[in-house]
Amino acid sequence: MSRLFGSVRARATLAATLVVAVALVAAGTAVLLSLRSNLLGEAGTQAERSAREVATELAVGTPYADLSLDVDDRPVQVVDDDGVLVAASEDLERISGTGIDAVKAQPAASPGGEDDDADDDDDSGESLEPGEIGGRITVSDGSATVDGDTEDYRFAAVPVKTDDRGTLTVYAGAPLSAEHGAVNTALTVMLIGFPLLLAVVAWVTWLVTRRALRPVEGIRREMAAITASEDLARRVPVPGTHDEVARLATTTNETLAALESSVERQRGFVADASHELRSPIASLRTQLEVAAAHPELLDLDGAVADTVRLQRLAADLLLLARLDAGERPAEARVDLAALAREAAEGRTGVRVRGAEGPVSVAGSRGQLGRVLANLLDNAQRHARSSVEVTVRRDGDAVVAAVADDGDGVPAADRERIFERFVRLDAARSRDDGGAGLGLAIARDVAVRHGGTLTVHDAPAGGALFELRLPGDRAGAARDV
Repeated sequence: MSRLFGSVRARATLAATLVVAVALVAAGTAVLLSLRSNLLGEAGTQAERSAREVATELAVGTPYADLSLDVDDRPVQVVDDDGVLVAASEDLERISGTGIDAVKAQPAASPGGEDDDADDDDDSGESLEPGEIGGRITVSDGSATVDGDTEDYRFAAVPVKTDDRGTLTVYAGAPLSAEHGAVNTALTVMLIGFPLLLAVVAWVTWLVTRRALRPVEGIRREMAAITASEDLARRVPVPGTHDEVARLATTTNETLAALESSVERQRGFVADASHELRSPIASLRTQLEVAAAHPELLDLDGAVADTVRLQRLAADLLLLARLDAGERPAEARVDLAALAREAAEGRTGVRVRGAEGPVSVAGSRGQLGRVLANLLDNAQRHARSSVEVTVRRDGDAVVAAVADDGDGVPAADRERIFERFVRLDAARSRDDGGAGLGLAIARDVAVRHGGTLTVHDAPAGGALFELRLPGDRAGAARDV
């Protein structure tokens, strides 16, 4: 069963069919009940009309023998106050539902006696005058056999008061065969039509769902092909319907584009890292091979320098990998002004100015210290004589600016320098210029801390790197 309804198409068809089935059953039940109520009301009206016709004849003094009791072969009974049947339809053979099972009239009591109850109230509670017909009608259901035919009837009881015979009750029936026939016919039509209609609904829903899900199947096939081929440059088809499926296809293509960009970036990163690692490893190997053959020629300082460079490069690559993996910085309180002073300590030509008191931000002390160290390394590498570090508050933000008096950064390269393994001076040696990861790491850390890192022109003509981070409001309140 789970496999049978394992597709959206099958479940949608089943759900639509069930909804329509419930609606049809509810509507059909309401129609049948309304039809039956109307037909019963019509039968009661006909029975009341027949009873009133006979009651009118009695009110004007018509003898029992001359009453119109056999009109349309409907059962009629006339009962006196004592519950005695005094008149009935000639062909009436059996009756039930009126409370009087007798079908043959009994001899009537002498009218006008002293003990006559003609002046008493009738059973319905109405006080009638002689010759008056009661307005309260009692309706009941039963059956009767007239001239050999047995049917269900709706009976109406109409009281009438006569001058000489006291209060009489006329029972007249109207057949319910029309009601039963109409209800049965309607029920038969529903029992035949509803399954056919449900079959049509299921078939139409199946076709419409297949047409609606056709683009989804196209997207699935293309995604399967992309997965099999590993070609992230391919895209899924976007239908021109401008609906949810089209938006799904557009979002899928955007995801594929982002994935392709990420994979290309990772491939480039691996290629650049391999290229950067090749040179110091080769140099270190050469030195060790020479030292193995001629120990007296060992360049110990060079080997140590290459080892340190490899260590720094490995640390940079590890940090970038952690940042790419989405590592969240610690939510510790960091005094950025004190961190700047620590980073500048022992550096020649570096001056720190600005806020004297604590300037707090929330983040990782180690990562933020790495940002300031990278910015100072870059500034010292390009400065002519001096580097200036400024830490200040700017509204709700904290700004750390590192400026040098070097040649600055051309406007066209102010974004490119933050890319990984980028060096603006191609002639500059790798040993002097590093691997080109310092500024890339600094920006990635700034972004992970909810901040920005940009470069502008410094007042002294060099480059001004501005690190802007959200201020630690709780820390600022405590500092005050």
